Amino acid sequence: EARMIHAPKDTSHEDFALEQRLGNLLRAGVLLSALVTLVGGIMYLAVHGGDVTRYHDFVGERAELRTVGGVVAGVMRGDSVAIIQLGVLLLIATPVARVFLSVLGFVKERDWLYVGCSLIVLAILVYSLAHGG
Repeated sequence: EARMIHAPKDTSHEDFALEQRLGNLLRAGVLLSALVTLVGGIMYLAVHGGDVTRYHDFVGERAELRTVGGVVAGVMRGDSVAIIQLGVLLLIATPVARVFLSVLGFVKERDWLYVGCSLIVLAILVYSLAHGG
């Protein structure tokens, strides 16, 4: 009985396509983040550009801008500082989305080792963002 020897599946095309999608995601995320931050910055400067800055007192962001829900609510009101915060959130979300897309790509390729590693990285990122305080 003749044995069939199966050549390993050529995944170089699939790997290249995944790399292209990941690169496009990173590029789009950074550009979108920059655009949103720029719009918020222009809006902020239009209203507060002439304000006198007091450097001896540090004042952090308002409490409502320290949560995603608060940022979204502020954006809906047209708050320029919330729009800037949204740009920062988009920048933070970009590598998280990259890891998530990697998981999907590795599942499609049935590369279970990389699926597992990517899921561990994703879990660490999500945990860190949720409990980073």
